[in-house]
Amino acid sequence: MLKRIVLCAMLAFAGSVTSIAQTATHTFALGDKDFLLDGKPLQMISGEMHYERIPREYWRERIKMAKAMGLNTIGTYVFWNAHEPLQGHYDFTGNNDVAEFVRICKEEGMWVIMRPSPYACAEWEFGGYPWWLLKDRNMKVRSKEPSFINAYRAYMMEVGKQLAALQVNHGGNILMVQIENEYGSYSNDKEYLAQNEKIFRDAGFDGLLFTCDGPSQMPAGYLPGFLPAVNGEDNPAKVKELINKYHNGKGPYYIAEWYPGWFDSWGKPHSGSNADEDAKKLDEVLAAGISINMYMFHGGTTRDFMNGANMSRNEPYSPQTSSYDYDAPLNEAGDPTPKFYKLRDVIAKHLPAGQTLPEIPQKRRRTYALEVTKVSGVANLFNNLGLPTESEHPRSFEDLDQGYGLVLYRTTLANASNGLLKIKQLRDYATVYVNGKRLAVLDRRLGQDSVQLAGVSPNSTLDILVENNGRINYGPYLTDNRKGITEAVILNGQELLGWKMYKFPLNSTSGFKYITSHGEAIQQPVLYRGTFSLRGVGDTYLDMRAFGKGIAFVNGHNLGKYWYIGPQQTLFVPAAWLKKGTNEIVIFDELHNTDVKEITTIDHPILNELHK
Repeated sequence: MLKRIVLCAMLAFAGSVTSIAQTATHTFALGDKDFLLDGKPLQMISGEMHYERIPREYWRERIKMAKAMGLNTIGTYVFWNAHEPLQGHYDFTGNNDVAEFVRICKEEGMWVIMRPSPYACAEWEFGGYPWWLLKDRNMKVRSKEPSFINAYRAYMMEVGKQLAALQVNHGGNILMVQIENEYGSYSNDKEYLAQNEKIFRDAGFDGLLFTCDGPSQMPAGYLPGFLPAVNGEDNPAKVKELINKYHNGKGPYYIAEWYPGWFDSWGKPHSGSNADEDAKKLDEVLAAGISINMYMFHGGTTRDFMNGANMSRNEPYSPQTSSYDYDAPLNEAGDPTPKFYKLRDVIAKHLPAGQTLPEIPQKRRRTYALEVTKVSGVANLFNNLGLPTESEHPRSFEDLDQGYGLVLYRTTLANASNGLLKIKQLRDYATVYVNGKRLAVLDRRLGQDSVQLAGVSPNSTLDILVENNGRINYGPYLTDNRKGITEAVILNGQELLGWKMYKFPLNSTSGFKYITSHGEAIQQPVLYRGTFSLRGVGDTYLDMRAFGKGIAFVNGHNLGKYWYIGPQQTLFVPAAWLKKGTNEIVIFDELHNTDVKEITTIDHPILNELHK
């Protein structure tokens, strides 16, 4: 019995070594081969989690799971557009409280790698840049252009107020801070990179700074004198060779992004990776003494309108899904996957002598399907237009002072005009109506911007409902990110003038007028509302397969976007956003085809179902 007590005490002590260590003040430095914590080698085994993609109520739970898998460090981006949604209006509260996220990491014995870039990529809207930067048509993000630098500097001063005191050299747990992000994929201006470094220093980030780039991008993206971490390379010999080359022939060696999974894009097959191959690669990297950051350990969900999009000179516009499950070791709902256990076994092999892994926490709530929710109210968007903005020419979202959501563009076709209707530079998804009848859907992904009109009578009403499907977050088109109808609408070679524009940012679902039912099915955008009662709460998933394309809200929380084309067919509903008693669901569907009567949930995600 005494032996068992002693053993339990030893295990408890071993599991709390990191927590105890973080009660003291530390030094953190770059050695020739290793990171040095208090002068001794530290191999960072890090996992990326973005606090914005996880309900605040679950931060600690997710961090505990990271520790249980064997991680000792958490990596996270800081998204500028979340913290400064309007210029000069800063928000570091609620789910934006990044400092609290860092403090919870410390309480749980975890170090932090902070990536406030402010460019993030991350499959996040505009790569993290705020949409209001685009109101200035002359501003060029990610450049030395003064208006951009001034906005960037002002923001980073606020970030510094939140985080600078939490660096390890000030008694906190932030080991390193990343400047820029994969800059070599975009340009090669060392003066711009040096300007980034000065802004970070002025903001109070006086500890270790580093850059990260893909192998071929390192020459353009690294800043001499700072550690150049590598992304997307897991061959130990190549990692060491690359970092040696750009860091005066020495380490330490850090893979800033290693991918045990991948993201999904609308209309494309579900992505993933092979867990056995991932485990083998991790084993090789750790055996070589290289520090690593898994991108992602836990992806979570890209809620609201924050999904980004990819586009290159060879690939068309491709928006990403709201689910950021990423086929990560910890899934979207925070549950460990088979990959979690395989990677945990590898990490256990490489623990320092005398250390053991903590037990895997048991999830305190279950995931289940709720009773079917009956639709109790329907609001037709065309019956809830409000006051328009009027202009001879259609205006972009930015010119209308709107960042996200949808805009309805309306004009009158004075003559009986048939022929080709073309929207120049459509961004990104449009539904075309004549006299309230849906004629066509135009999708930027597919290069669609035109429809043939026929049988149009004089004084017909032309409506074009345009959705921002996500601003580009990576590549050469980052600066070309205005939304809506960004140039003109042409019919038979003549520009259409005299527009009324109705804004639907969908910040909330209040203010819409609902009726019990609209009777027969119509092909116009609608909002469905339903309520359900709970005696207890748990995680669940909305099953969106009966719907077309839109956004769903539960108790006022925007769960993200759905689209029947897939591969994502469900929306994760965290228990933290449900409550005992009455709950409300609102679904905005812009591809309404049927008179939907009910809304259903299921107890598991569907992330791999494609439809034409």
